[in-house]
This record gives sequence, structure tokens and C-alpha cells, in this order.
Amino acid sequence: MYQIKSKIYPAFDKTQKSGVCNYLRALVKQNLGHSAQEIMDKFLEDEKYYLELNASRFPFLANFLYDKSFLNDTEAYIKECITYYEYREKQKPIIEANKEFEKKKKKFLQEVKMSKEKPTKKQLYYYDRLCKKYSIEKKNIEELSKLDLRNEIERILNEHSDDYKIID
Repeated sequence: MYQIKSKIYPAFDKTQKSGVCNYLRALVKQNLGHSAQEIMDKFLEDEKYYLELNASRFPFLANFLYDKSFLNDTEAYIKECITYYEYREKQKPIIEANKEFEKKKKKFLQEVKMSKEKPTKKQLYYYDRLCKKYSIEKKNIEELSKLDLRNEIERILNEHSDDYKIID
């Protein structure tokens, strides 16, 4: 899609070309189920309508709207946008799987890091308070890692989670 941008609309300046391309890309994204010709017709209808009202976002198009090279460039860009969005749609499951893998990898690496660190003062204090609250005998926490203590706290909370349930 980016290669075609440099080839189309040679008569436009940079901001004009950018504005038209962004508008066309958004129009294609909204009308993905339609053909390139239908999207092109919708674009031309809208522009004619807004030019007649003198309320167009692209007043400079009045000179180019019926120009053959403009129409060819517009159609080529619309086709390229459709191809781009269809490709992205096909890639969606792969992208989602990669995101999920990255989340798992990040969590794993975080746990590896935690397994090598000493527990924080907050963790130690929280563990101490939980043991007192539930009258649990404390384990030797000097050898425990941050991860081990976190898991121990989770275990205590899960065992005593019935204390927090609301009974109807």
C-alpha cells in the first residue's frame, strides 16, 4: 500500500495526497464487504455532493474529479487498500496467537526472576499477618524466594477463601 502512494496523484501536494489517501483508506475499512468499484462510486458520489454544497474536505478535487488519471489512481489505491485489509484479516489469528505467546513468555520470565529474588518486606509482613489471622504455623521463610512466598500466600488465601464468601 505504501509503494503505491508514491506513484499516485502526482499533481497533488503532500498534504492533499495524504488527506485523500487517509480518507480513502478509512472508506475502504468501513466498506470492506463491497467491491472496489462500489467504494469508488460511493467516494465520487460523496465528493460531488459536498462540492455542490461547497462543504468538501477536498475542494481541490473539483478540478480533478472527472480526470481519467485521478480515477485510475483512486481505483488502484482502493484495490490496494482492500488487499491490505484482507491480508490483515487473514493474519489476525496469527497475530493473536503471537500476543498470547508473548504474554505467557513474559509471565514465565517474571516468575523466573521472582524465583531468584528475596521476598519483599510487604510480602513478609502480609504472610506474617495471614498466619496470625488463620492461626497457621509459619514455615521457614528465610529459604523461600519471592515466588515461593507469593505461592504460599495464594495457597493460604485459597484455603480460607470460604471466610470471605457471602452466604445467602
